[in-house]
Amino acid sequence: MTFAIGRHMPAALAALALMTALGGPVWAQAAAHSHDASHETTLTLDNGRKWATDEPLRAGMTRIRGLVLPQLDAAHAGKLSTAQYKALASKVEVEVGGIVANCKLEPKADAMLHLVIAEIGEGTDAMAGKAAKQRPINGLAKVVDAVNRYGSHFDHPGFEPIRAGH
Repeated sequence: MTFAIGRHMPAALAALALMTALGGPVWAQAAAHSHDASHETTLTLDNGRKWATDEPLRAGMTRIRGLVLPQLDAAHAGKLSTAQYKALASKVEVEVGGIVANCKLEPKADAMLHLVIAEIGEGTDAMAGKAAKQRPINGLAKVVDAVNRYGSHFDHPGFEPIRAGH
C-alpha cells in the first residue's frame, strides 16, 4: 500500500502546486465546502459567545496573521511591489486552503468561518491584481480586517488583533 501512495505522490504534489499557482480553486473549494449550515451573510457571535475553533483553524489563522503583520509598514510606505503583493496573497491563499481542507467545526461555526474566508479571498484577489478596481493595499487592509473579525468572533486564546494604526 505504501508503494501505491508513493507512486501517486508526484501527481498529488503537482495538483497542489497548480492549485496554489492558480489561487482560484482554493476559493472554489471554500465556497463548495459545506456542512449544510444555513447560509448566513452576517458574521455574528454564538449567542453572545465566540465560536469554537480547532487546532488547524487556530494554527492557520496565526500563520496568516504572521504573514500579514510584517508587511504592513512597507505597504503603508508604498514600498511593496506588485510582485510582493502577489507573493503575499499566494501565501495567504495556501493557509486558507489548509484551513478549509482540515475544517472540523460544527456547522454554524463553519458557516461563520466561511464569511471570514470569503473576506480574506476578496482581499487576496485585490492583492494579486485579480480585482481590477481594487488597489493591492486595499486588499491587504481587507485581509487585516478579516483577521481581526476572526479574532473577535472565534475563541482563539492569545490571539492578538492587528492594530488599526499598524
